[in-house]
Amino acid sequence: MESESKKQRNSRIPNFFRLDVTERLEKLTEHGFIDASDELSLDTGTHTLRRHIADKMIENVVGVFGLPLGVAVNFLINGKEYVVPLVVEEPSVVAGLSGAARTARISGGFAVACSAPIITGQVQVVYIDDVELAREKLLQHRDEILNLANTLHPKMVARGGGAKDIEVHTYETGRKGSMLVLHLHVDTQDAMGANVVNGMCEGIASLVESITGGTVFLRILSNLTDRSIVWAEVTMPTENLSIPGFHGKEVCDGIVLANELARVDPYRAATHNKGIMNGIDAIAVATGNDYRALEAAAHAYAARDGRYRGLTDWEVNEDGDLVGRLEIPIKVGTVGGSLETNPTVRLCHRLLGNPTAIELAGIMGCVGLAQNFAAIRALATAGIQQNHMTLHARSVATSAQVPADIFEHVVDSLVENGTIKVWKAKEIVDQMRSNEPQQQAQPRSSAFGKTIFLGEHAVVYGRPALAVPLPVAVEATIRDSDVSMLIVPRWGVEQRIPSQEDRPQGLLGMLATLIERLNLSERTMCIEIFPNVPRAMGLGGSAAIAVAVIKAFSEHYELQLSLDKINEFAYECERAAHGSPSGVDNTLATYGKPILFRRDQQTKEATFQDLKIGTPIHVLIGMSGKESLTAMMVAQVRDGREQNTAEYERVFDAIGKLTDVGARAFQEGNIQKLGTLMNLCQGYLNGLQLSTPEIEELVHIARVHGALGAKLTGSGGGGSIVAIFEESPESVIDAMKDAGYDAFSFLLK
Repeated sequence: MESESKKQRNSRIPNFFRLDVTERLEKLTEHGFIDASDELSLDTGTHTLRRHIADKMIENVVGVFGLPLGVAVNFLINGKEYVVPLVVEEPSVVAGLSGAARTARISGGFAVACSAPIITGQVQVVYIDDVELAREKLLQHRDEILNLANTLHPKMVARGGGAKDIEVHTYETGRKGSMLVLHLHVDTQDAMGANVVNGMCEGIASLVESITGGTVFLRILSNLTDRSIVWAEVTMPTENLSIPGFHGKEVCDGIVLANELARVDPYRAATHNKGIMNGIDAIAVATGNDYRALEAAAHAYAARDGRYRGLTDWEVNEDGDLVGRLEIPIKVGTVGGSLETNPTVRLCHRLLGNPTAIELAGIMGCVGLAQNFAAIRALATAGIQQNHMTLHARSVATSAQVPADIFEHVVDSLVENGTIKVWKAKEIVDQMRSNEPQQQAQPRSSAFGKTIFLGEHAVVYGRPALAVPLPVAVEATIRDSDVSMLIVPRWGVEQRIPSQEDRPQGLLGMLATLIERLNLSERTMCIEIFPNVPRAMGLGGSAAIAVAVIKAFSEHYELQLSLDKINEFAYECERAAHGSPSGVDNTLATYGKPILFRRDQQTKEATFQDLKIGTPIHVLIGMSGKESLTAMMVAQVRDGREQNTAEYERVFDAIGKLTDVGARAFQEGNIQKLGTLMNLCQGYLNGLQLSTPEIEELVHIARVHGALGAKLTGSGGGGSIVAIFEESPESVIDAMKDAGYDAFSFLLK
């Protein structure tokens, strides 16, 4: 499996999924998988199939259909690095493959071997007096038949391919007597080979008739390519299989047991093999190969002994390691076909290093094995229930034709209620439309999101921040359960909560820490979270989650935590998540009122002053859709301050003065002055390199539609803007949505 590469490739690209699209393309170029011209065409969208080209590919063309093109990273196959292009609309396939490949590469990656790229052509012969005699004659004339077939495609023979052998099969049909079928085995090298094989079958038909005395009827290739076999294998030590909540031995045993069911039960085998093809089909489409033919071959091969079975085999070797193997027919091409017409297909081949057909088949086999590992590992561990309830609820809500504006609320209610039925979804819709209060299965605790009018980042260095609450941002409820689980219906999350010993990260890590700090480690519970703002949009979502969950703990277990204690615990969670937060987010989430917040640089003590609004303010939040990673942006400002301390301190002083003046304007009802101060603050934040093109566009849209002030809110680098108006900004929301963003507004009073 050799091909040339201009750069030393490395498919291990940490946190690739966290990057935006442009940054991912830059990484692929940096790691040697694409060149500058491919990066540019992908970034500008000029790589796609044009309509006039499509019109020459099939009949009655009216347009070009688009699907997402992603890449799976981390693949190491026979010691060679690959980033695998995948065209697929199903979520989790790309992530599952990247994760499986990462686990595999720890122990050396995948190993693969492939047979020659043989396709079988069939020549059906009927109306034969003696089929056994005809069969013997054909075998006697084997060389003559092969020579004739090869004269039809001398270039293929020159490249080392061509017709290599024949087989002859006889069948009793019952109605028309016996029939004979000649199999012509053809090595098509790097071509897909359909036209070559069909042409050879057509060309030898007359000779076959003269030898057998029968009549040739069908002459066509078979998609059961059982002479083009791929054998993929991976070995994973059990210590590499551990995941939060499960030790490696548990994962290993679960995978083996799940695989055994697919080996004996055709109902499970069908779903098992479909999972394998999820990966193989996605790379087949990306590389311009016939995924329908690959599907047909795989499923036929799975039933080759008369019973349909799973195509993989997972077992434990003598060393206690998990070993996975996949044997599957894969015949693909790397020349001709859509490779010549579709520019995206050509680009995907370059991404793979322009592999030969055999090399590409081997890559596909490893992708199929990796996808199978990802799927049954999820089934064998927490994934038995992970996402099932929420995905089912979303499916039911779709079947009930729930309107888009209340879709997420209905999904939340279905999951919380536990009755996930179409009739229940319709009932919830009727209740919401009639403003009839809904009965909640459990009482919910709530916390506020936040938006900062003035002072972000400067507040980390002892200056004040003026912040106001959003309408209720997060709700949470806790109920007793046999297993500790986290459910976030709106995010499609259903996961087992691991213990603190497993060092979980992210939201699970925060929950594990809280459970331990509140001395609840001996309890098992189900935590349901209902967020009403998007993640990582600079609106205080993480702090609101922490506060809502802590309040829910306090209420469910009667801990009687004061608001000050809740705020203290929430700040600990924020520190674990973001490194050096100011504390304004958790404070506002806890107390839910406009504040002027400050944290003393020397004592680290936080204080805040309640602010009384002088006049109602129409507030608009515009969301860029690009995640704002608070820890990263805080670290960026910290690094800049360390290198240019005096200059940064002057900027922070200026922001601090704007904030103090803004707090007085807020209380006096002078929103024109407050807006001017917000515009000035945006200039400073942009100077600190915290703004983005998307943020600047949102600010511009708000200002041209009458905003008194508009600026980024939160940590920046993406996220959201806040703008204030004298009147309702509905037209501004429409303008932002027309530009591809999302927005909402509320009246602060």
